Amino acid sequence: MPSTANIRWFADISLADRRTVGGKGGSLGELTRAKVAVPPGFVVTTLGFQRVLAELEKENPIRSRVETLSIHDLKGIRLLSQEIRPRLKSVPLPNDVCGDLVDAHAELCGPDLNCPLAVRSSATAEDSDEASFAGLQDTYLWVKGAEAILNYLRACWASLYSVPSISYRRKDGIPENGVAIAVVVQKMVDARSAGVMFTRSPLTGDRSVITIEASWGLGSAVVSGEVTPDRFVIGKITSQISVREISDKRWQHVSAESGGIKHIETPKELRQAPSISDEELKALAEIGRKVERHYGRSQDIEWAIDPSGEILLLQSRPETVWSAADKAPVAKPAENPLVHVMNIFGGRH
Repeated sequence: MPSTANIRWFADISLADRRTVGGKGGSLGELTRAKVAVPPGFVVTTLGFQRVLAELEKENPIRSRVETLSIHDLKGIRLLSQEIRPRLKSVPLPNDVCGDLVDAHAELCGPDLNCPLAVRSSATAEDSDEASFAGLQDTYLWVKGAEAILNYLRACWASLYSVPSISYRRKDGIPENGVAIAVVVQKMVDARSAGVMFTRSPLTGDRSVITIEASWGLGSAVVSGEVTPDRFVIGKITSQISVREISDKRWQHVSAESGGIKHIETPKELRQAPSISDEELKALAEIGRKVERHYGRSQDIEWAIDPSGEILLLQSRPETVWSAADKAPVAKPAENPLVHVMNIFGGRH
């Protein structure tokens, strides 16, 4: 099916569409158009959310009440969140949104209508150059069936009014009328290994290196902090691995047969084994360089390697910590990547 007002396929969108597909959706479309491998999928646009919210606000205001809250009024934020979220989770969906989503689900899954999918929130102010909503809204993994997708769609909408999400917006004074939420639906990667990649050092801000963190199984274990991942630092020019820290990865996340994910103990022989090969590290770093060139700025990337060895990107967002720093970092970033080369080959020991 072609894209509609309610459903946009990744190939049809870019960051310029952030207002209707959110930051995560826009980034996945941008990566797709840049010929970077991502799991296929589509975005349920903000149109459905806006319509549903407008109907709910006829009964009782929502956005104006959020804006009256003080960041220091944690009780008020919690009570309003507890009121709004159930309303959004149980709201009837417009018929056309429901129909378009069911049709898109069927096209994405093909003959196997129970194919496992990820349902991921994509807020309109998420992953902008100035701020990142990363982790404030909900993501659901290994979701099976159109009915479950419809339920998790509303759960993602409701997560825009979680206590952390409301608090973040009140702290930054973000106008509620400028905030909406889209939802990404894409095929799951049955990851052998997964993790994150930073195209500048998250510790020092050094632009001449790429830092990769990796672990066995799904990347949710790394992102949530439930496992200490392997850590590698690679020179952008030389591709030399200058730091190699292999951790004891006791736990991993894998798919559950009935849907969702489960925590399992990593087999003993893998716990202290590298979760990614040197060849895969270098291939991943090359993808990181390509993505950074495409966006023209440092990136914070989520990635996965499927059982066949294919590397897929799950998200790329602007790096915000060092970019936003208004004072010199502890270790000054090397503006010229060649400095890294000179340091390796005889500069300092």
